[in-house]
Amino acid sequence: MAEQIIDEVFDLECEFLTDRQNHGKRLDMFVMENTEDLTRSRIKNLIESGQVKVNGEIKKSGYSLRYGDLVSICILPPVEMSLEPYDYPLDIVYQDNDLAVINKPRGMVTHPAPGSPKDTLVNALLSNLDNLSDINGVIRPGIVHRLDKDTSGLIMVAKTNKAHLSLSGQIASKECHRNYIALVDGVIKQDDGVIIANIDRNKKDRKLMAVTREGGRFAETHFKVLKRFSRYSLVEFELKTGRTHQIRVHCKHIGHPIVGDVVYGGSNKLFDNGQLLHAYKISFTHPATGEQMEFVIDLPDYFQNVIKNLN
Repeated sequence: MAEQIIDEVFDLECEFLTDRQNHGKRLDMFVMENTEDLTRSRIKNLIESGQVKVNGEIKKSGYSLRYGDLVSICILPPVEMSLEPYDYPLDIVYQDNDLAVINKPRGMVTHPAPGSPKDTLVNALLSNLDNLSDINGVIRPGIVHRLDKDTSGLIMVAKTNKAHLSLSGQIASKECHRNYIALVDGVIKQDDGVIIANIDRNKKDRKLMAVTREGGRFAETHFKVLKRFSRYSLVEFELKTGRTHQIRVHCKHIGHPIVGDVVYGGSNKLFDNGQLLHAYKISFTHPATGEQMEFVIDLPDYFQNVIKNLN
């Protein structure tokens, strides 16, 4: 056993000094052996979120421990979140007994999370829809995929579990097509192209994502330039995978961050209230009828005004 130095109950707060027997052991296995009632997935999330550190640094789950390493574990207490209906007039583009398509406004978080416990899209769905699937649990009912807080546009919502499984399966098999429009910094010379670059948590800031050469998850984004301005490009993107912040990270990777996305290096002279990224089109097969569905929504007014000013 490792030598335990501190044992203060917070939810769990302790430090271990590894001995020779733990030399070479995986970090996640070490945490599992020295804690109780934690699943592998829970431990992985704790490590990725920085609640487990080695010598004060965030490491990956597969990190091989060395003799004398100091492993600190600080598991924050769970935050209780209640799902209360939010009386907000959602823009419901389409709805039937199986699903709904919502035009999510910029500035609205998709589902409750620490830091955003209420007034989310999910809370508004409870006030606007009569039923939601429960596959994703209590906090994310009906949510098949998500949009970032400051990304506007179309999002599918499942009202039944059968529809949820079908829609999520179509996303996984690339049968569901999701298209976005963004204004990016700089003039993209290519008329179209494909960005393939793995995405993982940013090692310096675990709340952000980054392109990585080793590890991470495969990510593929297709793009087509719609219009060029003197210092900007209006671009259409299609997701082939659905990684967190994928378009934003891939745009930064190719040197053309999205306007307004200061988190990933975008300029804010034209717009300083979030990234100019809009999910304008979505197409899929209806889970119950087999009908091919396609929905298109215009750019929001603030986005159109920026384009008009550029013209």
